Amino acid sequence: MAAGLLPWAARARGGRTVDVLYAGSLLTAMERGIGPAFDATGTDVFRGYAGGSGALANQIAAGLRRADIYISADPALNLRLGAAHGDHVRWYALFAQSPLVLGYDPRGRFAAALQSDPWYLALQRPGVRIGRTDPLLDPKGALTVKLLHQAETYYRQPGLADRILHAGDGDRQVRPEENLVGRLQSGQIDVGFFYATETAALHIPAMTLPPALALSARYTVTILRDAPNPDGAERLVAFLLGARGRAVLAQYGLQVPGLRDAPTVMGDPAAVPPALRSLLRPA
Repeated sequence: MAAGLLPWAARARGGRTVDVLYAGSLLTAMERGIGPAFDATGTDVFRGYAGGSGALANQIAAGLRRADIYISADPALNLRLGAAHGDHVRWYALFAQSPLVLGYDPRGRFAAALQSDPWYLALQRPGVRIGRTDPLLDPKGALTVKLLHQAETYYRQPGLADRILHAGDGDRQVRPEENLVGRLQSGQIDVGFFYATETAALHIPAMTLPPALALSARYTVTILRDAPNPDGAERLVAFLLGARGRAVLAQYGLQVPGLRDAPTVMGDPAAVPPALRSLLRPA
């Protein structure tokens, strides 16, 4: 919450809570950046819940969670909430990207190896504790598996993916997205697959992967069809897509379109609220 503005103050001005379900990799950017900056406008109150994008989509589809806005790290997940799956999402806009990187504990016993050895060899050292997210519930986990399989060809290392995915106790590598960073910061893991926005926001040392292996989160935002507070949701999305929102996102290491480049809208452009159409362009 921004200094000088409390939730009751915004509500006293007629504002309501805007509930946002968002990809856990955006935790710092949303809770420390977008949320407080939006609250400071004095209109509505941001309230966020972080989780794996796929898990959140499943919960929306099953009626387990209701919100005004859904932010995913994979555009395809919006299709799982379309007309054939409850008609929760009719349009969505790509507004930011963030490449996959290797973040590591600078105090850990494998820090030197990660800085000196090829990364794929360092991850195969005995005893190294790797962290990644569930590929079935989180796009980052799926990108991690895809990257490792691509690395087999790139480095000419058959079996590389399986060796890394099963290093140590392979099952223990998989952690919920919303606490993977915490596991690294507390020393429970030595290295993990993160998005650059996560490592940049928290000043975690990170290794950038070769351009040929570069895979990125592609963040999309939508207002859910049955949003309890659609007007507030429109105001928050307008803030997110506007100049101030983009500036905040860039501060947290996200790649955003230039101010002259409108974010891309996908799905049904006619379903976009009129107040947001000038901020978007068709795919």
